[in-house]
Amino acid sequence: MATAAPATFATTEKIGFLPRVGATLLDLVGLAIVGSVLNAIIFAGDQSRGSGLQTIIGLVYFMYFWSSYGHGQTLGDRALNIRVVKTTGAELTLMDAFLRYVGLIISCLAIFIGVLWVAFDANKQGWHDKIAGTYVVKA
Repeated sequence: MATAAPATFATTEKIGFLPRVGATLLDLVGLAIVGSVLNAIIFAGDQSRGSGLQTIIGLVYFMYFWSSYGHGQTLGDRALNIRVVKTTGAELTLMDAFLRYVGLIISCLAIFIGVLWVAFDANKQGWHDKIAGTYVVKA
């Protein structure tokens, strides 16, 4: 009995800038709420002590959901029916997801040029995608 070949990036539409921003905004709103609640419980709302907590929550969230554990979809990605895959079409490992997260920070620190790159790149990749060797595709 023949089995269907798994979908790869070559047969899946790459996603551009605006849907990716929408998914990220959904994720950030959820993370801000969770982080604020945990900060209020653990640090009595002290923002300076809670900033490290926010960083850890974001790192764990994105690493989990971008990796094979979350099948390349954060909650915002699921809402917009998109996912992150390697350029080979495979799911990301935790190390791939970590590398993409670090690349995203670099992309943002460079006055968001690395993020805006998605809008102008032929493969719709930001710097973080190029660093980690990923595409964002239709799920």
